Amino acid sequence: MEPSLNVLGEDLQLCSTRPMTGFYRNGCCDTGPQDRGSHTVCVILTDEFLAMSRYLGNDLTTPRPEFGFPGLKAGDRWCLCASRFLQAAQEFAAPKVVLASTHQRAMDIVPLELLKRHAETSTL
Repeated sequence: MEPSLNVLGEDLQLCSTRPMTGFYRNGCCDTGPQDRGSHTVCVILTDEFLAMSRYLGNDLTTPRPEFGFPGLKAGDRWCLCASRFLQAAQEFAAPKVVLASTHQRAMDIVPLELLKRHAETSTL
């Protein structure tokens, strides 16, 4: 695993345990060499983003019990792939970002300025 630091240069904070999130399913947006999708951006999901994701072929709302996946809804926090966040921002459908819970490696794909532009104001 990569060092657990957020985009602010501080210790990475928990994103969510309900639902359990993260590439390593530890509640944090930790990353490492096995995480090819860079699940590093902690977001607060919106109906708009979930609809866009479903349209693009990644239905996050339907439960998949065989994978221990409960299905997501607006308001849930989730470790999102950095490239999907960037795509959502370009399509004007980006969810809010929790900066303290977003891994610094997200900045390999998404500029910090863009993450801050979409930051949840209560997390600044």
